[in-house]
Amino acid sequence: MDPRELYLVCCVHTEEFRYQTPKMAADSVQSNLQDELEKFKAVQKQYQKAVETRQKLDAQLNENNIVKSELDLLESDAKVYKMMGPALVQQDVTEAKQTVGKRIEYIEGEMKRQDGMIKDLDKKQNTHRDKLAKLQQQFQKAQVQAMAKS
Repeated sequence: MDPRELYLVCCVHTEEFRYQTPKMAADSVQSNLQDELEKFKAVQKQYQKAVETRQKLDAQLNENNIVKSELDLLESDAKVYKMMGPALVQQDVTEAKQTVGKRIEYIEGEMKRQDGMIKDLDKKQNTHRDKLAKLQQQFQKAQVQAMAKS
């Protein structure tokens, strides 16, 4: 093999340097590209799931805010019932307000947590996109070099 046809290549994952032919370099870059694409798809799935969870929490918050506003309209001696299993059980109005208030606080906390997770996953997606773009460029360059040597 002609040493002029060998290229010094750095493996993305192990950061090891080795000599490869243009064809081997193209195959190596393609493999790295496929690995990075799989990672990107996994982060995309996590992101989508986090967004769906955030939307569900938003719907729950709206529902609980409506319940809270309805409870605020009631007088203290009004009868309020809550569902416990298959039965309706009478509950004190102030107790119901406290329960709904705590539920709203919990949902708001979960929404903040989801927002943080979405932000982190968005950063990860951008990082993977950048890596994919670089690997695609490397792959195209390696393919051109391999074709030129053929």
